Amino acid sequence: MALAALQAAHPYAESEAWLERARAVIPLGAQTFSKSVTQLPHGVSPFFAKRAEGCRVWDVDGNVYLDFVNALAAVTLGHGDPDVLAAVRAQLDDGVVFSLSHRLEAEVAERICALVPCAEAVRFGKNGSDATAGAVRVARAYTGRDRVLTCGYHGWQDWNIGVTTRSKGVPRAVRELTKPFPYDDLPALAALLDAHAGEVAAIILEPMNVRPPSPGYLPGVRALADRHGCVLVFDETVTGFRFHEGGAQALFSVTPDLATFGKGLANGFPLSAVAGRRELMAEMEEVFFSFTMGGEAVSLAAAKAVLDKLVREPVIPTLRARGEALASGVRWSLERSGAGGFLSVSGDPTWTFLNFAPPPHVDVWALKTLWLQEIFARGLLSLGTHNLSYAHGPAELLELFGVYDEVFPILAEAVREGDVERRLRCAPLQPLFRVR
Repeated sequence: MALAALQAAHPYAESEAWLERARAVIPLGAQTFSKSVTQLPHGVSPFFAKRAEGCRVWDVDGNVYLDFVNALAAVTLGHGDPDVLAAVRAQLDDGVVFSLSHRLEAEVAERICALVPCAEAVRFGKNGSDATAGAVRVARAYTGRDRVLTCGYHGWQDWNIGVTTRSKGVPRAVRELTKPFPYDDLPALAALLDAHAGEVAAIILEPMNVRPPSPGYLPGVRALADRHGCVLVFDETVTGFRFHEGGAQALFSVTPDLATFGKGLANGFPLSAVAGRRELMAEMEEVFFSFTMGGEAVSLAAAKAVLDKLVREPVIPTLRARGEALASGVRWSLERSGAGGFLSVSGDPTWTFLNFAPPPHVDVWALKTLWLQEIFARGLLSLGTHNLSYAHGPAELLELFGVYDEVFPILAEAVREGDVERRLRCAPLQPLFRVR
């Protein structure tokens, strides 16, 4: 069969060939669960990208997608932002990593301290898990305590992943030192603190994810941390430099002791940060938090360009305004289609979630698989969230609504007729673990 005919018959043929090749040498064939067959249904999904620009991604088969994944929310300005690329190209001429520290380390740290309320000192890592693990280690060193109370997903390291269903390989002794608590439930957190009085080093949570905190919740968490002598850590890996120039802590006017950043800090270049009060961050002069690539200058140059653009241009206000229009349009599409009974939109305008809650006779994973199958076929890339970038404009929102106006009625009919799985051209996804 000619290549054109093969691609017409199977638009993901090249992607699947690369997946087979990758799985021979890479477990799951991907470096991230969210880019693997655990989250992308085999047979109806692209797996390998070739390039990206602005708010578009091209896969290896030549299919073009409107991108609302944005590298798992790491890209806030858009793929290949010209200001970031100019800074990166200039730094490449000088070098990438050196035998001495580079002045960019201080320059980027100064900018974070100027924007983020809790930041009096900063240390850099390469991904969000580095930063959250570093913050927990600092909290343990500062308090002399071992226990951690956690809400939500904070990375792959033992201290956090050990309390999820993906705990294989984590020692029981480590798992027992971490206790999860539910979001937006002060009595539950207070009960855990009372049950482990004098033992808790840190309370760590995303200040917001799927839904906003109830009035008084975040101030209440702050008060409980103070009452029990715990270090309060906000995981701002996603919310930082997306919800507000100073992070969600600035948006909600609640200042933690430590905060962690990643994702959009460098518009997709690998960089993360721990920031916080000087007396806590001073522990890092002895706590071992040290990376050969921690001062890698290309990512720092990208971060400097990002932070300067956030100050110079209305990036966050634009994201918020477009996000509000997006949420309103999606809700209207849901109402028109009849899918509003089992789908809903929530979250911050810059990071909205499409929530699936079908009736008991419909498998939620089969329904989400059908949604993915249909949006991918129409050139929309999402995993269940709308991770906006500065490159998304009004035309792209109309394009999103056009896709949903076609897909939501299909889902509504499938739920009404009870034949969701019959409509699938692949096996339904299986649950990985509950992230939030």
